[in-house]
Order: sequence, then structure tokens, then C-alpha cells
Amino acid sequence: MAEIIQKDGTWVFDGDALRLTPGRDKNVSLLRKTLGELVVPLRALAGISFEQGRKSGRLRLRLRDGADPLLHATGGRLTEPHDPYQLVVESDRYGVAEYVVDEVRSALMLDQVPSDPVSEYLLPGPAVPLSAAAGDGTASFDGEQVRLEWNWKTEDAKAAAGTRTLAVTDIAAVEWHPAAGLENGYLRFTVKNAPTKAPPKYDPNSVELWGFKKDPLMALVAAAVQARIPHPAAPAAALEAPAQEPEPAASAREDDHDALLRRLRELGELHRTGVLTDEEFTLAKQAILKRM
Repeated sequence: MAEIIQKDGTWVFDGDALRLTPGRDKNVSLLRKTLGELVVPLRALAGISFEQGRKSGRLRLRLRDGADPLLHATGGRLTEPHDPYQLVVESDRYGVAEYVVDEVRSALMLDQVPSDPVSEYLLPGPAVPLSAAAGDGTASFDGEQVRLEWNWKTEDAKAAAGTRTLAVTDIAAVEWHPAAGLENGYLRFTVKNAPTKAPPKYDPNSVELWGFKKDPLMALVAAAVQARIPHPAAPAAALEAPAQEPEPAASAREDDHDALLRRLRELGELHRTGVLTDEEFTLAKQAILKRM
């Protein structure tokens, strides 16, 4: 077993998995503390490295593409303080860090773990229920539904529709993007059969983020949802509907029709308020009418 204990956290490798526990130091980010302990199986790893610095060094894990829903939902945009796969190492523990690297690399070689992308998540994602408040709203997820609630800072055109509830089965994709410079960030849910070009400020399926302390917590909501929707690299056959699928019940068709009508009303509101151009509104409206 290889173990390194630092103020930034503790990493323990037992030959089969790496157990990453965030430290209690005040410099440890809120995201890492909220996420808690991570257990990374050896087969999810693509590599490990250690970088020495004058005052401190840094251990870094590299996961196989597609193995972790958190990394997928955030698109590699987690900065160093929030990245759970990095550990700050004090200069008097450089030897220990190098030993951990050697042990993990030896295990990867002996087990012949490939470094290519995977087509299924090898980590479970954050535990649910989960809730985060930041920017212009609060996002909650219980494992089956996402609930978006707005605050007094929400744009009127978006808040007018009230609280938004999305079934995880209706979500095609989720993305978290941090605020950068003068550009605001967002947590966005892409709903099946309901595309939109509206910016997060007006999109009822998005929470706009302004670069404050709790913004990264929205990444955990994104990861929890990502872990429960189909993996983007899953075999095409697994994502397609089974052959000779029975005709949907009349009540299901009626529910779908009502949802399309609601979407038409939402598009009309976005068009009236100037969020959508005439061309964008016409294209989106035609797409919905074809489905009706």
C-alpha cells in the first residue's frame, strides 16, 4: 500500500484503487469538500504524474476519457483549486509522492490497463440528493428529477414560467461552464426534442453563473445528472429504440402534445422579448409543428 497525507488531502493506493480524501485545510475548495472521498478504480486511470516546485509540488491523476461523469460534464474546465484529481505536496514529502507514482505506474503496467477512452462511466458521480444555489437560481437533483428555482436576480422573461422540473429521462445532455473574465458561466440542460439558442440568461433550462464562490457546486449537480443519462460513447445499438417498439399509449401521446404546446408558448415569449430573432423563432416553431 502507498499513502501520502498532506494538508490538501490524503491519497491511498491499495493496488486496486486510489482513495482520494480532501483535506480540512482552509485552502481546500468548497467543491472538493462537498464532493468528499473519491474511490478511483485502477482501470479508470490513464496515468499519474508528479511535478516538483520550489516550495511545493503537485500530484496529478489522468483518467481515461469518459470514465468520470464530473470531468465529462465540466469538459476539463475545472481549475486547479477545484480539481479533485490534483494534490498539493509539501517539499519535504517529495520522496513519498514519487513512491506513490511508482506504485501506481507499476500496477497499471502489470494489469495492462489500457489508456484509451471508455464507453461507460467507471465512477458513480456525486451522491444524491444534491442541491446548489448560485447565480440566478437553485438547482436540485434527487436522482430522477432536476428542479430549477429562480431568485430575485433572475431575468423576468425566465422567471415568469416559474419553477422548472425536468425528468432525467428527458435530458439529452448537461454542461457546466465557469464564468471567465467578463463572460458569465452557466449550468445548462439540453432537453430532448426542444433545442434552444437562447443565452443562459433567458433559457429556462439553464442557471446563469456570475463567478462567485458557490458556482463550482453547480458542477456537482451537472455530474450527478451526467452519471444517470446515457454515456455519449455507448454503442449506438444501446441508444436506439428497440425494434418493433409498441405504439405509445394514447395518454402518452396526449402528454407529448401538451409538452409541444407549452414549448410553442415558451418560444413565443422568447421571441416577443427579443431573445430569439425572427429566423430562429421560425425555424424552432417549424420543428415543433412537424412533430405535432
